[in-house]
Amino acid sequence: MKNMNNLIKQAQQMQSKLTTLQKELAEREVESTSGGGMVKVKVNGKQEILEIQIDKQCVDPADVEMLEELIKTAVNSAVKESQDMVSNAMSKVTGGVNIPGLF
Repeated sequence: MKNMNNLIKQAQQMQSKLTTLQKELAEREVESTSGGGMVKVKVNGKQEILEIQIDKQCVDPADVEMLEELIKTAVNSAVKESQDMVSNAMSKVTGGVNIPGLF
């Protein structure tokens, strides 16, 4: 019974650490660019887009497809960086064990 109580206590401590980490990660930001910095995207640890900046030089009404591609590339890169940041931080708390649904 003592082992079970220790296990429950450890699980509660891990849950507390994960809750704190989730709040911290939601406030962290990553930034990614494409087109040599012509498009910049900021994303937080919840994979929410916080900001998109587009340099006026890459706005060409005759070539909307290029701008769309630059935005897509920057967004995908920023989201991937955010996911990696969250994954690395979570693995430190969980000891590398993947717990589905944490974030």
